[in-house]
Amino acid sequence: MKKIIFAMLLVAAVAAVAQTAATPAQTAATAAQPAAQQSPAPPPAAPQKKEIKDPAEYNAYMGAAQQSEAGAKVSGLEAFVKQYPNSVMKEDALELLMGAYQQVLSQAKTPDLQTLNQTKMLETAQKVLQVNPCNIRASALLAFTKNALGNYAEAGQIGEKGLQCLQTAVKPEGMTDADFQKLKVGAAAIFNGAAGVSAFQATIQAKGTDYAKAEQYLRAAVEADPTNLLDVYDLARAYLAVDTDEKYVDGLFFIARASNLAQGTGKDQIAKFGKSKYTKYHGSDEGWSDLLAKAATMPLPTGITIKKYVPPTPAEQAADLVKSKKVQDMTFAEWQLVLTEGTPADAETVWSALKGKPLQMAAHIISIDSSSKTTTKLKLAGSEDDVEAKTADIDLTMTAAIPAKQMPKEDTDFTFEGTPVSYVAKPFVMTMNEGALLVKAPPKPPVHKKPVAH
Repeated sequence: MKKIIFAMLLVAAVAAVAQTAATPAQTAATAAQPAAQQSPAPPPAAPQKKEIKDPAEYNAYMGAAQQSEAGAKVSGLEAFVKQYPNSVMKEDALELLMGAYQQVLSQAKTPDLQTLNQTKMLETAQKVLQVNPCNIRASALLAFTKNALGNYAEAGQIGEKGLQCLQTAVKPEGMTDADFQKLKVGAAAIFNGAAGVSAFQATIQAKGTDYAKAEQYLRAAVEADPTNLLDVYDLARAYLAVDTDEKYVDGLFFIARASNLAQGTGKDQIAKFGKSKYTKYHGSDEGWSDLLAKAATMPLPTGITIKKYVPPTPAEQAADLVKSKKVQDMTFAEWQLVLTEGTPADAETVWSALKGKPLQMAAHIISIDSSSKTTTKLKLAGSEDDVEAKTADIDLTMTAAIPAKQMPKEDTDFTFEGTPVSYVAKPFVMTMNEGALLVKAPPKPPVHKKPVAH
């Protein structure tokens, strides 16, 4: 069913390209008249007109091409191509047949019929390219369909080939310059989109980091058609994968635009993803709603600026702690941060409040030295970072040896009282003495990780 839904989207997208030009049937009606009824010969520089000289072949072609009912047109054109496989109008007939299958597909009521007509439509497009490898309409239809159905590598190849063909494309007979330009612009959007999505998916599968090719094609596709959700979404992801401020801001704009273009559950999922990326970049979600509103009406990120959040340095974090918290309310990890990264003045503020003051706290036992009969020494970890790293940041000397019955075990939590006497800043170790077991353990304070330096 997913493929059928994509196919129905295809009908709306590619039909818009095909409708910009005079139909092959109109061209044939003029070009394929018997010689006595033809217009005067064109100037030598003009492309040679296609002529069906056999009246029976001419009548068969016109009879099929001028059918108003899609099913009848399919039958008539299938019969014409089979009966006249070498006709000068073969490419035109197959183009018309491709369009007729497209129309039948849009009218099909059941999944089986939709699948059948989709298959026929694609087979016919391939036959068109066998006659003319640079047929723009057939290439656009195939590139769009393969892309929509997830055949990214094949779609990308067709897209890149189509872009090459556009460079030397000759205006079809009977088409105005304006319509030819519309056809090329519409086809270029499809070709760039297919090539860009293919390049994006290839980079992801290879676990690569170079999205330059994807960005190039997808940006061209989005500039040509800012309403194509797939192209806008993948362009956003390509930009957001690159750690460059200008591209990242563009990525945030396009992910917001993709959220506006999406429908149903996909809309919420894309918005959630975009908001998380915005918050990470900006430091908060302030302004995200404004960006969504702008992206709903702006096709491209003209004049969009988003301030990047720059996290405070460890020294700035330490200074903020000293200003905002009393020393006795700080965690051990926060003491450690200030004493390690703070200015001399901030470190002195904390240390003067701790030195010589008995502290009741909890820590994790790294090792125990009970070799002395008069005292026991323990190496402890007071911050979560050091607990995880199994690194001691407290040297505690007990006032006496811990009795065997009360001896704690290594790699367990331990509540005690101790008095800070000195510390080493890097690597951080606080030395405490006058250690004592707590008969009744105080409520265990929260153990926080040290603030991260970005």
